[in-house]
Amino acid sequence: MPDDVQGWLTPRAVAAEAGVSQEFDLSQCVREPIHLLGGVQSYGALIAARWDDAVVDTVSRNAADVLGRAAEELLGRPVTELIGDEQWALARESAEAVTDSGAAAPQEGPASSGVLPLTLDGEDDEDGEGQGGARLFDVTVHRNGDLLVLEFEPRAEGGPFVFQNFYPRVRRALQKLQGATDVTECCAAAVREIRTLTGYDRVVAYRFDGREGPGQVIAEDRSEGREPWLDLWFPASDIPPQARRLYARNWIRVIGDVDDRTAGLVPERRADTGEPLDLSASVLRTVSGYHLEYLRNIGVASSMSVSLLHEGELWGLIACHGDEPRRLSPEVRAACEFFGIALSLQLAAVAGREEADELARNRRALAAVLARLTSGAPDDLVRPGSGLVELLDADGAVLLRGTETLTVGAPLPDALSGLLARLARDGSVGEVWSSDRLPEVLGLEPEEAEAEGIPAGLLLLPFNRDGDLLAWWRREQPAPREWAADPSRPVRTGPGGERLTPRGSAAVYRATVRGRSAPWSPAQRVVAGELWREVSGLLTRQVVALEARNTELARTNEDLDSFAHAAAHDLKEPLRGISNAAAFIVEDAGTVLDATSLRRLTTVRRLAERMDGLLDSLLHFSRLGQVGLEREALSVDEVLDDALVVAGGRLAEQGVTLVRPAALPRLRADRERLREVLENLLVNAAKYVADEGAGERRVWVEAVRTAVLGQAREEGGGAGADGGTVTALVVRDNGIGIPAGQQADVLQLFRRLHRRDERGGGSGVGLAVVKRIVERHGGRLWLESPAAAPDADCGGGPGTAVWFTLEEPPEARP
Repeated sequence: MPDDVQGWLTPRAVAAEAGVSQEFDLSQCVREPIHLLGGVQSYGALIAARWDDAVVDTVSRNAADVLGRAAEELLGRPVTELIGDEQWALARESAEAVTDSGAAAPQEGPASSGVLPLTLDGEDDEDGEGQGGARLFDVTVHRNGDLLVLEFEPRAEGGPFVFQNFYPRVRRALQKLQGATDVTECCAAAVREIRTLTGYDRVVAYRFDGREGPGQVIAEDRSEGREPWLDLWFPASDIPPQARRLYARNWIRVIGDVDDRTAGLVPERRADTGEPLDLSASVLRTVSGYHLEYLRNIGVASSMSVSLLHEGELWGLIACHGDEPRRLSPEVRAACEFFGIALSLQLAAVAGREEADELARNRRALAAVLARLTSGAPDDLVRPGSGLVELLDADGAVLLRGTETLTVGAPLPDALSGLLARLARDGSVGEVWSSDRLPEVLGLEPEEAEAEGIPAGLLLLPFNRDGDLLAWWRREQPAPREWAADPSRPVRTGPGGERLTPRGSAAVYRATVRGRSAPWSPAQRVVAGELWREVSGLLTRQVVALEARNTELARTNEDLDSFAHAAAHDLKEPLRGISNAAAFIVEDAGTVLDATSLRRLTTVRRLAERMDGLLDSLLHFSRLGQVGLEREALSVDEVLDDALVVAGGRLAEQGVTLVRPAALPRLRADRERLREVLENLLVNAAKYVADEGAGERRVWVEAVRTAVLGQAREEGGGAGADGGTVTALVVRDNGIGIPAGQQADVLQLFRRLHRRDERGGGSGVGLAVVKRIVERHGGRLWLESPAAAPDADCGGGPGTAVWFTLEEPPEARP
């Protein structure tokens, strides 16, 4: 049996199948391509024509009986010869109205189709006494790739559909649905109303236990004499995965007659795909022989299923069964489909209300738990009376931190410690992971899990990749269930032979489900995540408390940043006022003021403009501590080229040549911030060039592997070093240099080596900005400026080398 089949069918079901029957292979149900069965229900006919030219690509073999034209006559001919150009245009418009701008129907999510009335003219025989007269059809249309699929159903007798007569019944049904307060009440109202609308003999609401699990009947309305199915469970094998996928794509599925003779398609396989026509969105699609036999075994002659979806997933079904063949008009099907959509929305709303109420209760309990953290330490969570276990209605909880294991509630099972660490490493940090069937997840039988001490339910929150986590566990909670068939025997001899087990017999199988705990609700998962954020904060504060001095310095710097930012903003406005006022005085009264007054006003304006520039620099510097970094892997050569767009002109003005001894590496950094670093360093190199006659002026940019920060390495000296080295970028010039005693000063804000109007001017912010950006990256910056004259390669001045890294050295990493 294939792995995918074994992964869906339980081991017990596989074993039971092998032990009961050698003729019937249940895995065929799982593998059967039910959307490619190549046929339609014979009361209607199907034509698939190419969207662009209307040429018939595929047609059902019963076309002659239903449409009056043989399939062979229609195939390869324009469908307009049958329905006319005007009705073909209407069919295209109907299909376009239910898809996005005429695009093909999506392969995922609910399928879209439209319904319209079409008329076909009757044809007379040679004696002039043929069918004659116009025939009316209800035609359902949908896009299928490059095809338009038309499904013809003869208009039922009894006159045209009158919406005004039908609408009050649908409206009353929806009003009753809206008045329901919980899931069971909603479904009970739905099955009553759908049975009234359709006349089926039994209508049940069926809810799945998980995406691929069995289902339970939670509401039922049936005719007298039929045995009850309410609260019975049905094995997952009743509805295999591919059937569930189609139910998720089609809101409604109708089988008019389980003994219907399927009308095949011509051709059986399409030339361009080699497969039968995909009938996933077809309303006439034929039915799997397994399913038809299943229905016959329970005495059902006709059926309808209405899908119930929640967040795009199949939540359950409204299943309708009739004792006699029954056709539903497109209008009734549309009403039931609409009802299924409304019920899905109502169920989602009810579930949302219930979840919101539960979440509010849990958040109040969470507030009480957090209030008990008197010491501010996470350890308080795992002390008796903390309320941690009761918060999620668990049996026990554990906090793992490093080598510490702190528990509360029931003792931690021995087998759980290693398992928790592994699950934490495999999970995503800060994301809730939970299961109410842990043995099944681990591939263990309930008896094996019990012997190894593994609980049935687990919810955990990884704090990091090192195995630190917070977790809750629950013991197994055996759940007795009443099954409509023996879940361990999916194959039995029934009225149709050795096939799928008949359902609904008087025998009810009672079995206990093991290996599961009470499920973790969405509200509990949300509250667990909120607690994780609180505990993460506590852990962070606890670590920070161990480094109180660094924390205080960081806070002081943040305060200074905020002060600088606020001060700069607040001061710029009055400065502009001062500058403008001085300008207005000069403009309005310049002719009557003496030279001294004019000079002083000019000085006021110049000083205001200078202070405005200083404030701009201060604002920029303060923002560097607040703007987040967007690290990416980038080419330093490309960033250097970007920096030269601004700095290149300054270098050219001063006659400075840029030298790149070798290609620069790729590093992880914020592109804009790294560009700003290189731009500032290159502009500084242009400002502090060597004096005239000192030789060629140059600036070098290179990368060096270094293990010792604060001391230059020889070129390539660290290239062969081990993992204890980091890559440093060096911007080195042969300019005037920086005395050793002043190297620390030039890295401070607003500190310059020369007067403001010398060496190109400036505010003294550039190197301070560079240092700030480097430190924001977790790197370090240092200067070197040899006192002795350099070698001939450097041109004649002592020069300055600015070294910086963009990551912490190995010894500084935790």
